[in-house]
Amino acid sequence: MRALVAAILLLAPQIGAIPVALAEPEAERATVQALDDSLIGIMKAGGTTKSRAQTIAPAIDRAFDLPLMTRLVVGPEWNTIAPPDQAALLAAFRRLTIAQYADNFDHWAGERFAIAPQVDVRGSDRLVRTTLSVPGKEPIAISYRLRESGGRWKIIDIFYHNAISQVALRRSDFAAVLAKGGARALAAHLDTLAAKGSF
Repeated sequence: MRALVAAILLLAPQIGAIPVALAEPEAERATVQALDDSLIGIMKAGGTTKSRAQTIAPAIDRAFDLPLMTRLVVGPEWNTIAPPDQAALLAAFRRLTIAQYADNFDHWAGERFAIAPQVDVRGSDRLVRTTLSVPGKEPIAISYRLRESGGRWKIIDIFYHNAISQVALRRSDFAAVLAKGGARALAAHLDTLAAKGSF
């Protein structure tokens, strides 16, 4: 499995100790558990990046609030973008997200996920903490921020090593493309990243 994190975003929101916790809220943990199970499944199945992408896509759609994540990645400029271009950005962001997981979780070598029994409260959101254990390597802390949407808890951000916000990192990376070429240029850029496996 490829390294999941290439760089540390030092200014990303910290998610250290949060004083309020819920006692074993099953709905939030179930969302993350289903995603983890699907990731282990595609690793064990192996196959091609394309086949893994086809398998993991439904799990990504169920686990993530991709429309909200797309708006967060784009930032305030989202409200100035025409609806057809918003739709194109959402589609491109979905393809990138699916490609990222299909590419990173490419084979199984004994990896396993452990989900913390309690879920932390952050305003109206929830934080589910997990640990990815990779044989022979240091465990990787991965925390998921979830928000209720349509009666279901969905992931809206991921924090690697309790410090690296995926949304903040991508917003920083994509800002220049958006400023220079607009929404269509950003959508094309996301598709290029997905095709190249450049995450």
